[in-house]
Amino acid sequence: MRRFLLGILGLVMFTMPVSAQTAEEIINNYIKTIGGMDKIQAVKTLRRTGKFIGGGGFEAAILEENKRQKMVRQEFSIQGMTGINAYNGQAGWKIEPWQGKKDVEPLGEEEMKQIIEDSDFDGPLVNYQQKGNKVEFVGMDQVEGTDAYKLKVTLASGDVRYYYMDTDYFVPIKIDTKRMIRGAEREYETTLGDYKEVNGWYLPHSVETNLKGSQDKQKVAYEKIEANVPIDDARFQVPTAAAARPSAENKPADADASKTQPKKPQQQGAKPPTKPQD
Repeated sequence: MRRFLLGILGLVMFTMPVSAQTAEEIINNYIKTIGGMDKIQAVKTLRRTGKFIGGGGFEAAILEENKRQKMVRQEFSIQGMTGINAYNGQAGWKIEPWQGKKDVEPLGEEEMKQIIEDSDFDGPLVNYQQKGNKVEFVGMDQVEGTDAYKLKVTLASGDVRYYYMDTDYFVPIKIDTKRMIRGAEREYETTLGDYKEVNGWYLPHSVETNLKGSQDKQKVAYEKIEANVPIDDARFQVPTAAAARPSAENKPADADASKTQPKKPQQQGAKPPTKPQD
């Protein structure tokens, strides 16, 4: 699993007894590791660009835009067609140009549920109590042979997620999720990695998802994540006339993510030894 954390290996380490952890301590250390609350809250917009890689070599270009408060737009482009899912904080809509569809449609129940989760700008662990989420430390588990703290996260909606947090850096390396797909419950595993700095906030640039027990994985690789870029609120509003234009007119400017990696949160007064690079 350490291969998924290449961006944050080889840093200063410290020793903390595994048994001493509580959910609150794990989350506090997680927030410190990814940059701290001030850095997180300083980010008002995020634009992610990259590609989706599916089975059989299938690839598509993706663009995701998030803006406080609770606005999100997701684009999926292939063979000259761009599909859009969007949410403006109140209404969700989509355009699916496949099979000749061009009209704007409302999101379905499960699609709405998903995009509302995606509109949580900071994720469910940051300010979780204010959001009505509940977090419990439920013990230790292993992810590909590596020990991890296991957190049970009950969202305000009642849905439950299991977060597996790295014991060295406290970042999520895996999330277990149950979803209803066409009336049937399915359980998914999501692996997070390639954490890089974006405006002082360390975000995963690699997301792999598969049905639990299946080796068939789908991957999203973000080539660029930009913070505090101008994004007009109109991008998230339900189109009233012509379908929303594809994102070519909103092509993001070039910006390289910093390769400086996050430091692990340290205990007060501790003098951590240096860990050699793998």
